Order: sequence, then structure tokens, then C-alpha cells
Amino acid sequence: MAHQHPKGTRDFFPAELAALHHIECAWRTASVNAGFDEIEGPTFEHLDLYTVKSGEGIVSELFSFKRAGGDVDYALRPEFTPTLARMAAAKGRSLSVPTKWFGIPSHFRAERPQRGRLREFKQWNVDLLGIDAPSADAEVIATAIHALAELGLTHNDVVVRISHRSVVTSMLLESGLDASQLDQALALLDKKEKMDDETFLSKVNEAGLPEAAFTQFDGNTEISHPDLDVLQTELSRWGVADWCTFDFGIVRGLAYYTGIVFEIHERSGAERAIAGGGRYDKLIEMFGGPAMPAVGFGMGDVVLSLVLKDKGLLEEGDAYMPTPEVFVVSASDEGDDAIPNIVSSLRAHGIHARQSYKTTRNVGKLLTEAGKTRAKNAIILGAELEEGNVVVKNLESGEQIQVPLASVVEHFS
Repeated sequence: MAHQHPKGTRDFFPAELAALHHIECAWRTASVNAGFDEIEGPTFEHLDLYTVKSGEGIVSELFSFKRAGGDVDYALRPEFTPTLARMAAAKGRSLSVPTKWFGIPSHFRAERPQRGRLREFKQWNVDLLGIDAPSADAEVIATAIHALAELGLTHNDVVVRISHRSVVTSMLLESGLDASQLDQALALLDKKEKMDDETFLSKVNEAGLPEAAFTQFDGNTEISHPDLDVLQTELSRWGVADWCTFDFGIVRGLAYYTGIVFEIHERSGAERAIAGGGRYDKLIEMFGGPAMPAVGFGMGDVVLSLVLKDKGLLEEGDAYMPTPEVFVVSASDEGDDAIPNIVSSLRAHGIHARQSYKTTRNVGKLLTEAGKTRAKNAIILGAELEEGNVVVKNLESGEQIQVPLASVVEHFS
């Protein structure tokens, strides 16, 4: 019987994992350069960490379980913000102001896999706690943009679409929507781009909502709001205003957002959102912590990888694999005996050294093997060993020299 990985998950062979690490490196570099400290939490949490705010309906979207013989409900984490809020609440007033945290955890969602959405994925989370001002929102957005720029994307490729929950709420209520219908309307508006117009209007009518409440979101509406006016100035100060636009069709589906919200999209709209986030000023308090303003975002690797590949910015194969400094091959019996000591000495001095396991004495084939690893140099252990020397060949220039065996480590150090 052939066993396959579960639907909606991925196997990462060395080359694929190296490509993922390439993305993670850009995320981590942008975070650290911006002064964020890395955190991590448990892969699973108590189920009520997610139901306390989102209600029992969210359970169908989670991988939830009970321990055999136990009576406590758990769930694999579908997002990181509730974990972060719980951790911040546990620290309480000992948290410094601001607190700047980031993480790159795995997440899990029990929903139908489709393009850009899997059941297991990596997600970069960046959160800034303690500052109740749009300057914090701008810094968080700028951090996301710096990572995208590091990966080769420009403002011609992606756009940050920014909105405000209070503005959207006011627009809906002023258009004649009843306050009791607000949650349902926000949930529909959040899904609007994933439906064609006919399907969306059908959903609106099924819910008994006025169509006029939603037509105002079909274009870019010019609205002034103190937070957004200040944010526009801050984005310019951070040098990222060209990447951003205001779009009040963005609401973000999670109910804990309290103010500015945003999503990052590929300009053509061909893919799902690359990232999404916003301000959640009451969530930490909800989990028993002090009142603390907060803003953050999550960026998954799945959609980002699709966008990077489409733009020719994510290579296939082994392009991101580690490059050995030295590849050691043997062309003699004496060389076979010497390989372990030479390779061990090189590694002990921090030099990335690999070796051939082939039994052939054909140097050409051995060097071809070395070239496939993209090694910079080859050490050839041949007849020269009788005189205490080895041949060092630069695989880029083709130049080769003899080096005393006793000086090999020093040569590469």
C-alpha cells in the first residue's frame, strides 16, 4: 500500500525546504532589522481560546480533538494572534512599551484545500503592542513591505489595501442597514471578492440585506477619518506610500479587529491576499491582561510563493541549497583512508565540506559529482598523497594547485 501525505499538506524535500527557508530568511531579516523579537507558542491550544471571541461556529474550521481518556478540548492553531494575546496577558504589566514580537509558526485549518489555501502552512506574524497611534500601524505595514522588497517584489507587483472598521460600519449603517444586521453584512462584505456579482447579490438577498448598502464599496470612496489621515502621513514618512491605497471594501473577517485593517494583494488580483492584519486594541484585555493597544499582521507562505513564482522571483530546484566550500574526492586507496580525517578537520573548523561516496577512480566523474553540489572547490586525493600533498581545484575558474596535506585546513581558513 502506497502512503501519501494528507490532503492539503506538503512534503518538503531538501530543495523545496531550501526555497521555503529563502522566504523565511526575508521574513526574519525584516523583523529583526525593525527591532522585533522572535517568539513561539504551542502548536495546539485549548479550544476555548478560539471560541471565546469567535463563537462555537469556528470549531468546524479547526482541527479539534480530545486527548484519549481526557475531557479537555484542544485545537491545532489556525492563527497566531490569540496565542500572542494569551502570552501578552500572562506577562501583564511587566511587558515593556512597546513590545515588538514576531514568529514564523506552522498553522492548521480544517477547510477544503484550494489554490492559495492549504490545511497546513507557515505564516509570518508581526505584532506591535503598547502604542495607540497610526505610527505603529505604519511601522508594521512597512515591515511587511521591506520583506516583500527583499524578495524582489515592487509596488508595481503588490498593493497594500487599507480600510478602517469604524468607517465601514458607519457606511453600512448610514446606507439604511439595521444595527442587528451589521455582523452578517460585514461577514458578507469580507467574502465579496471571492464571489461573482450575481452570487454575491444572491447572498445579500437571501440574508434580507439591502443591496444599496454594498454598492458603495464597488469603487474607491474618498472618506476622511483622523486615523487614516495620520496614517497617510506616516506611510509617506516610512517611504512606503507608493505601495498603499485606501479601499473600504476591506473589512477582515475576524471580529477582534477594532480600527485600521489592511490586506496585501498582488496587483492584478489573480491570487488570494498575500497578508492581512490590523488593529486589535481589546483582545489582550479580553484574555485577562491589561488594556493594551495592539496592531499586527499574518503573511502565509502559500500565496506568497505563488506570486513570487509568477513573477520569476522564486527559483525551482536546488538554487537555494547550501553551497559547499569543499568537496573531497579520492582517486587512490590512500585517499580512501585519508578522507574521514580531512573532512572531519575541515568541519571542525567551521568549513562546509562534503565528500564523495563513489568507488570510482575516474576523476572526471568525481568532479562532475562535485559540480552538481555547486561546491566552490574540490580536494583530490590521488598519487600526490605519497609526497604529502593534495590537489585543490577551484571549480569556478578551473585553476588547480598542490597544497601540503598538513596545511589543507589553514588553506581554506
